[in-house]
Amino acid sequence: MFGGFGIYSGDLFFALIANNVLYFKVDDVNRGDYEARGLGPFRPYEDDRDTMQYYEVPADLLEDAEQLGGWAEKAIGAARRKKKK
Repeated sequence: MFGGFGIYSGDLFFALIANNVLYFKVDDVNRGDYEARGLGPFRPYEDDRDTMQYYEVPADLLEDAEQLGGWAEKAIGAARRKKKK
């Protein structure tokens, strides 16, 4: 599908790794957290034709397990809301 690795919490696909970059699932609830840091959506192809609702995790969070966990919980929530639709 995107040439990376999918990360699940139970049956919820909430994150992916592509080209050594971690991305979390976003929706209207948590997208602003990423956009406030100038981060955009994952694009599986070189051009802008397709984007996925996964945004790059800020690099500084990778060194802070507590903050990373909070962002992961929000991503799991986004995946949960998507599944309910």
